[in-house]
Amino acid sequence: MPKGLMRIEEIRSMNPEDRKKKLAELRAELARLKAQAKRGSLEKTALIRKIRRTIAMILTVEREEAMKKHEG
Repeated sequence: MPKGLMRIEEIRSMNPEDRKKKLAELRAELARLKAQAKRGSLEKTALIRKIRRTIAMILTVEREEAMKKHEG
């Protein structure tokens, strides 16, 4: 699987610390890719979208777990 792309099952199986680390890595990678896109040197532009989706999945899982703790 290309860098930064994960399945939701993988994200759910990670512990919260690993998710936070992965989130920071993905955000840094996203910033780097956006800078490359701006310069015009990015070949795989779809990677930006995939990384954004992975970030959203991580945030969603974190939110779900926070809601579970809050409810029960």
